[in-house]
Amino acid sequence: MKKGNKTSTYTQRLILEKCLNASLSKKEIAEKLGVHLSTVYREIKRGEYKHTVVSYTDWFGDNHYKDETRYSPELAEERAKLNATAKGAPIKIGNNHAFVEYVERRVLDDKLSPCAVLGEIKRNGLFPELSISKPTLYRYIRDGVFLHISMKDLPMKPRIKRYQKAVAKRPPKGTSIEKRPEAILARDELGHWEMDCVVGRKSTRDVLLVFTERKTRYEIIYKMPNRNAETVVHYLNRLERRFGRRFRAIFKSITVDNGVEFSDFEGLERSIYKGRRTSIYYCHPYTSCERGSNERLNREIRRRLPKGTDFGPYTDEDIQAVEDWVNAYPRQVLGFATSAECFAAELARLA
Repeated sequence: MKKGNKTSTYTQRLILEKCLNASLSKKEIAEKLGVHLSTVYREIKRGEYKHTVVSYTDWFGDNHYKDETRYSPELAEERAKLNATAKGAPIKIGNNHAFVEYVERRVLDDKLSPCAVLGEIKRNGLFPELSISKPTLYRYIRDGVFLHISMKDLPMKPRIKRYQKAVAKRPPKGTSIEKRPEAILARDELGHWEMDCVVGRKSTRDVLLVFTERKTRYEIIYKMPNRNAETVVHYLNRLERRFGRRFRAIFKSITVDNGVEFSDFEGLERSIYKGRRTSIYYCHPYTSCERGSNERLNREIRRRLPKGTDFGPYTDEDIQAVEDWVNAYPRQVLGFATSAECFAAELARLA
């Protein structure tokens, strides 16, 4: 940002970021860079964005968040390039109102991410006259090209990663994940599931029992009246009746955490017909990544049923609607096919 320059380079923007992080005043930054004070303010404005951080944690253990205004040299660079291109060629979507309306409807009404919408469009051959990348679509949203969509409407917010040392106080109730066949990690075979409970409001008892198939990411959700071990076995029995004799081919293994609701190892593995219906494996303590698909799709459920929701008033039909929505979501990991489509195709191969 030397005097006389009309534009700033990316390296100069990196220097500006370093100065801001060092808490230098705007005047000091201007003197250090050799530019006018107003140039510093304009550049900061160009790279300004909101960053969500934890404000405090209350005594219930719930995090409360706040927004901080920060400067991003990458964002400033991208906006400068966009402003430069705006002087010449028009944006790619042009006057394609049908494309704009489709994206806005799927994001606002159907709660899909722009990435999922774009993948769905390409997979289904919609709007062949357009060729638009994911970064470009997100840039258009961020810069206000879409009338009804802003970054606030997008589903995934920044997450604060917390790490806790794994300390096993007791051995698992049954077979450890250490003895689970390594082939399951490849996700090449249908029939290996992860199971978890999604809890509602702290003062209520109703929870959701969630099954996630590792290959297709297919989701099965049951509303339970409590988190007792015998209740979980009851709903697993119910699931076995639903699939009948095909259950053992569809549910070859289930990986769970060490929660008390999954402590009845024998009951979970024992078939209502005869013998063993599936293999149950227990994760290591505080290692949710060993049920990564489960944890990831729980976030999707939270989009429809946020943390603190009382599940009591929700009917089985309401929960089924959430399950259907999750399974109808176009997923990048599946080539933007849906879990419902992939699961149905796998079942057809078993027939």
